[in-house]
Amino acid sequence: MGLFNWLAANPIPGAILLVALGVVLLYLVAFFQGREISFWPPRLSGKPVSLPAQTGSTMSVMDAIHTRKSVRLFLDRPVEQEKLDQVLEAARLAPSASNRQEWRFIVVRQPETRKLLAGIGASQAHVCQAPVVIVACADTDEHIMQNGQLCYPIDVAIALDHISLAAVELGLGTCWVGAFDEDKARQLLAIPASIRVVLLMPLGYPADIDPVEKTRLQLDKIVKYEHW
Repeated sequence: MGLFNWLAANPIPGAILLVALGVVLLYLVAFFQGREISFWPPRLSGKPVSLPAQTGSTMSVMDAIHTRKSVRLFLDRPVEQEKLDQVLEAARLAPSASNRQEWRFIVVRQPETRKLLAGIGASQAHVCQAPVVIVACADTDEHIMQNGQLCYPIDVAIALDHISLAAVELGLGTCWVGAFDEDKARQLLAIPASIRVVLLMPLGYPADIDPVEKTRLQLDKIVKYEHW
């Protein structure tokens, strides 16, 4: 009866104690049943997004956006096929004008080919250092939207952005590379003349996982409401 008397005399501390005991009990039950319990962050979709493997936590889209950086130094560690498939799936699910899906991707893993890719532009070492280089192409009729803009550069960029953010979630890093000779890339990879080579994206485990401070314009410099 002593415990009940104490709870009656101390309702607020008693309530906190009961809640804490309940949480401990839930975790013990989950532990012995091999299940995972997560109270935060809220699972808006019913399925949390997982953080990079090294953190073992959860990551939101905004977390990935803040964490993403241009990686130019990679570990000598291969990218697992499962993770490669996941980032490519992220690209496949990207939106495109009229659902044209003109993007095409060449996955380059051979060291000698990566070395040659690095040499067709500004001799960027990270292109050959990364264990994977995704060569983003477009099988396009160069359709122009009603606003006068070509579809394929925009659509390929959206797909690559999906790749770069999905890579962050998986503990991988990327870099956008446009400094290369398109004709030489086409020749090196036996790409048909009708296919545009848009960008290269090295992919791998970053040697430095520390965040970087991003120098970006403030919102009031880039956003206007209702009119210019």
